[in-house]
Amino acid sequence: MEEAGEKDPGKQTSVRLFREPSTSLRSAVVPALEKPRVPSSPAPAPGRADLDRHWLGRAIELAEAGRGRVEPNPVVGAVVLDREGRKAGEGWHAAFGGPHAEVIALRAAGPRARGGTLYVSLEPCAHQGKTPPCTGAILEAGVARVVAALADPNPVAGGGAAILARAGIPTEVGVHPDEAALARRQNAPFVKLVTRGLPFVTLKWAMTLDGKIASVAGDSRFISGEAARRRVHEMRDLTCAVLSGIGTVLADDPWLTTRLDDRDGRTALRVVIDSSARLPLGSRLVSTAALGPVLVATTLAAPEERVAALRARGVLVEPFGPGPEVDLEALLRALARRPPRAVANLLVEGGGRVHAAFVEAGLADRVAVFVAPKLLGGAEAMTPVEGRGFARLAEALKVASLRATPVGEDWLLEGEIESASPGGEGGLCTTEVDSRR
Repeated sequence: MEEAGEKDPGKQTSVRLFREPSTSLRSAVVPALEKPRVPSSPAPAPGRADLDRHWLGRAIELAEAGRGRVEPNPVVGAVVLDREGRKAGEGWHAAFGGPHAEVIALRAAGPRARGGTLYVSLEPCAHQGKTPPCTGAILEAGVARVVAALADPNPVAGGGAAILARAGIPTEVGVHPDEAALARRQNAPFVKLVTRGLPFVTLKWAMTLDGKIASVAGDSRFISGEAARRRVHEMRDLTCAVLSGIGTVLADDPWLTTRLDDRDGRTALRVVIDSSARLPLGSRLVSTAALGPVLVATTLAAPEERVAALRARGVLVEPFGPGPEVDLEALLRALARRPPRAVANLLVEGGGRVHAAFVEAGLADRVAVFVAPKLLGGAEAMTPVEGRGFARLAEALKVASLRATPVGEDWLLEGEIESASPGGEGGLCTTEVDSRR
């Protein structure tokens, strides 16, 4: 695996919490989103359904501005129309622990919200968490109608629509299929977290046109170009945790931090799969533990003196299984319950063995692959997914909704792994290997 650039991370620790929503709705962490599209059938005469779809699309677009800053909460956007159908206010959930989208939009609308319509990308919450339930603010504002793109899948926070309906406010949830599907894809990490107790996992790698992630001599710096490496830092800026294997760490000595020239970035939790606690004390990860936490996922078989030495340097070390390999599902379930903020999405920047381990365990949801216009060759050169492999083509996992985007001189291929297994049964999340490469 190649590390995305060599610049010292320095002291980039501040976080920019508020960002204007993008018109492209592109995300590097969850499936790429498109603008709400016009139905394939002929458009009906203008009416309430068309208006509803339009304003739901705007709410979904606004929600993207919170990406990377609100997790493990969902990204949510909201729009308020006055009783005459004119936009009176809009907003989005911008920071974990901060006001929700509905509250911000209603504040912007002020008294014009009374008798109007609230459009929101996710059903308003009905529970007291870090902020009061949104249903209370909606009732107080005197809104006459609520339309939500998607029902809240969280059994703890859901039920807002029923409360509003009992209060006499007509509330429609998920009645527009295209917008409901878009909103569900937009919040795929949140949906997986609260329904299966697991983070949403993206496998990221850079490879040559002939499918090599390193040469026969192990050289991988740099397969992709500068623009692609910058895109990786943008991905890290939007994710909760970044994971690599000890083989990659020993070979490349990566930072795994976020380094952006035009703004301060978020350094996510950095996780190393290291069954024997071999992470060098002089590595870049250990030396930058103060910039952002480093978690070594090891086993009970790891030598105690190595574990103690890493902990003395400020590194978090936790065992997942007896060994010889790290129990990946146990690790992911622990990340999904990690206080104070659960890990909703995980960016895996490993090598062929780590990627294969996630694929074989049915724990990977998505791929993000940078393809460089180069031919490297070599029968022994490393490939992005190794492991046992499948004996027949019919058994291969399919990647759905594949998208290709030019990034400088390279191409970024993104898609969802269609046959990912649930990864086992698991409880609801209400909180916030060895030499693998």
